[in-house]
Amino acid sequence: MVDTKKRNVTVSSYLVFCLVFLLQCKFFVHAILDPIDFLALQSIRKALDDMPGSNFFASWDFTSDPCNFAGVYCSSDKVIALNLGDPRAGSPGLIGRLHPSIGKLSDLAELSIVPGRIIGSIPQSLSQLKGLRFLAVSRNFLSGTIPSTLGQLRNLRTLDLSYNQLTGDIPSSVGTIPDLSNVILCHNHLNGSVPSFVSQSLTRLDLKHNELTGSLAPSSLPSSVQYLSLSWNRLSGPVDHLLNRLEQLNYVDLSMNQFSGVIPGRVFSFPISNLQLQRNLFSGLVEPPDEVRIGTVDLSYNRLSGQISPMFSTVQNLYMNNNRFSGEVPGSFVERLLASSIQILYLQHNYLTGIQINPTAEIPVSSSLCLQYNCMVPPVQTPCPLKAGKQKTRPSEQCNEWKG
Repeated sequence: MVDTKKRNVTVSSYLVFCLVFLLQCKFFVHAILDPIDFLALQSIRKALDDMPGSNFFASWDFTSDPCNFAGVYCSSDKVIALNLGDPRAGSPGLIGRLHPSIGKLSDLAELSIVPGRIIGSIPQSLSQLKGLRFLAVSRNFLSGTIPSTLGQLRNLRTLDLSYNQLTGDIPSSVGTIPDLSNVILCHNHLNGSVPSFVSQSLTRLDLKHNELTGSLAPSSLPSSVQYLSLSWNRLSGPVDHLLNRLEQLNYVDLSMNQFSGVIPGRVFSFPISNLQLQRNLFSGLVEPPDEVRIGTVDLSYNRLSGQISPMFSTVQNLYMNNNRFSGEVPGSFVERLLASSIQILYLQHNYLTGIQINPTAEIPVSSSLCLQYNCMVPPVQTPCPLKAGKQKTRPSEQCNEWKG
């Protein structure tokens, strides 16, 4: 009887101990996270806030486990990923600044912030995150320069700082990161030249809508590049040797620059879905070796000359206007146009002398043809874009000078 009472007391004491222990664990659960990471998250939170309509930080109650916070991902006692803001499309973002304490999250491999109104500069302390593989802070209001110390992030795969207000150059140190796959710095105010990239894993380079200048060295980009967008800059010089090396390209936009020299015919055989080379200073003949299997080719507003190759008649949307092309339009263009294989064929503002098409031919309603302001009277009257002007034929003196 006494033994039974002792046993019951022992069990009761043990249950009380377990209950107290569990309560203490629940109250002090935040102690599971590394103290340095815990304090860093507190500083990050103080520097940011929800924009009106956002409640992203509602779960950030520091009396509970930070590893359960929205956007915080942990492994053991360390933060390994920080995705700040509600990722749903159209959701309000965050406002504030990036606190330098982000650099104290020593095991951080991923940092992303949704579009919002985050201002200020990129913290230099990010260079301390030696394991960082993914850095994306786009569509905010970051200003200042890109720290050259980002080149110390030797494990970085994706760098996306697009749609901000960054100035200065693209640090050459960024180009030395060995395994970069995606560099997206478009829609900023960056200047200087495009650095050379050593990564043989680089597949996407998007630097459009900046203020970049200078030329591109033939070996400045690895042959692994598939997506290349450099439009709306002030880049110059030839690109034929560079393009010849990039055999895996599937999207190219070099428009709105000052690139010059010839367009290598070999480019038209690459697996490209969209080729944008308009509004540059390209010159000379354009001679694809085979039928061009590209959906859209825009060579408009350059200085290209010679006859139009019949190899282009397989392109659905072809812009060759505002150049110096001469001679007759190949008959294959007419055949494909009338068969609705061509949707857009803009040949205005050249020196073309003829096209074999019946004046009574009916252009498919799904197709758009513009022939005005050439050295011929357009045999068919079709609507042209407003910027083509009202003159149907180029003045004869200009045509005679071109022939001479």
